[in-house]
Amino acid sequence: MSQIESLSSSDPQTAYHFITHWRFQATCEEIYRILEDVNALAEWWPSVYLDVKTKEKGQPGGVGKVVELYTKGWLPYTLRWSFIVTQTRFPTGFSLQAIGDFAGTGVWQFEQDGQYCLVKYDWRIQAEKPLLKKLSWLLKPLFAANHHWAMKKGLVSLELALKRRRGHQGVPEPPGPTFPHNLMNNKIL
Repeated sequence: MSQIESLSSSDPQTAYHFITHWRFQATCEEIYRILEDVNALAEWWPSVYLDVKTKEKGQPGGVGKVVELYTKGWLPYTLRWSFIVTQTRFPTGFSLQAIGDFAGTGVWQFEQDGQYCLVKYDWRIQAEKPLLKKLSWLLKPLFAANHHWAMKKGLVSLELALKRRRGHQGVPEPPGPTFPHNLMNNKIL
């Protein structure tokens, strides 16, 4: 199940605020462990994460970890950005600060509800990529739709990652990136 809502922001030109809700038949610890393993993002969520590199490991538990990302959605542009883990609350979530083509904060929260893990992602960002900054006034709904698409792919990809992690047989590959990266046989230019 996925529910994604856009919230209005104080800066209507280049500010974005998204809240995503996911629900998995899993423990919070399982979801936390998959999401904290940032180096595996490009393997299980390749429709969005084209390349991921940990630049600094941070403290035990992850605070201070610095990660460099190369990402995209279904629109034919890419984003280069980094995040630093600012807070961890194992197994109930963690927070990050984004810089680069995005600047802002992300807060992952996990809550156990019986056999389900309820996931909430609160993403408050400012568009810094020149294309996004320049065109947000006109194309903000399209850029928001791009984010919603990415999070829907994340839901599907994380469900598949859970199955693989649990040893299920015949689990299909996660959805791959869209044009033009789908034509590159996973090579990053």
